[in-house]
Amino acid sequence: MRSSGVPPWKRALDVGIILLLLPGLFPLILFISIWIKIVSPGPVFFRQVRVGYHGGHFTCLKFRSMKVGADNGVHKDYLKGLIHSTAPMTKMDARGDSRLIPLGALLRSTGLDELPQLINVLRGEMSLVGPRPCIPYECEEYLPWQRERFDTLPGLTGLWQVSGKNKTTFNEMINLDISYARNKSLLLDVQIMAKTIPALISQVREIRADRRTQLGS
Repeated sequence: MRSSGVPPWKRALDVGIILLLLPGLFPLILFISIWIKIVSPGPVFFRQVRVGYHGGHFTCLKFRSMKVGADNGVHKDYLKGLIHSTAPMTKMDARGDSRLIPLGALLRSTGLDELPQLINVLRGEMSLVGPRPCIPYECEEYLPWQRERFDTLPGLTGLWQVSGKNKTTFNEMINLDISYARNKSLLLDVQIMAKTIPALISQVREIRADRRTQLGS
């Protein structure tokens, strides 16, 4: 679903940044694609229906980081538990997941698995900055006020991702997404993009420290 009513500055920023970065990103994208084909039988890309702008659905692209046929029911139950609790939004695979392909955890913790979503951005289904696009079964659990997060395009990074991400609760995430939807601006998008790499580095360090603690216990 192509978006309408998106500020012109946002579309111009998205396309401009992608065109600027694509020559440098292409070798990395090619390397990841080859790696996935070598270590795991199956497609390079994982396609999944997500909820986007104003609640419309679109097919979201990712590098496949899990084995073909991996059971998603476990994730559904885990996510439902987070929605109805005050627990931090820690990824289910942060402490290890047997469904992952070799280096799949690294792809996910660094956000590199989401690079194919640049295609979704160019299609107008996503933006570089915005709330993460949720899965339809997650949306079914939303309260009416929480759906305001759909009043802007979903993004690869966002206010939640640079505001503690794995340390926030579900409702804190929703409030950050709604705050962005209400206050988005060119300056805010640039600030969020500038904070994204440091936030990812911090996240990877936290995950590694947590795993070392588990191994030592």
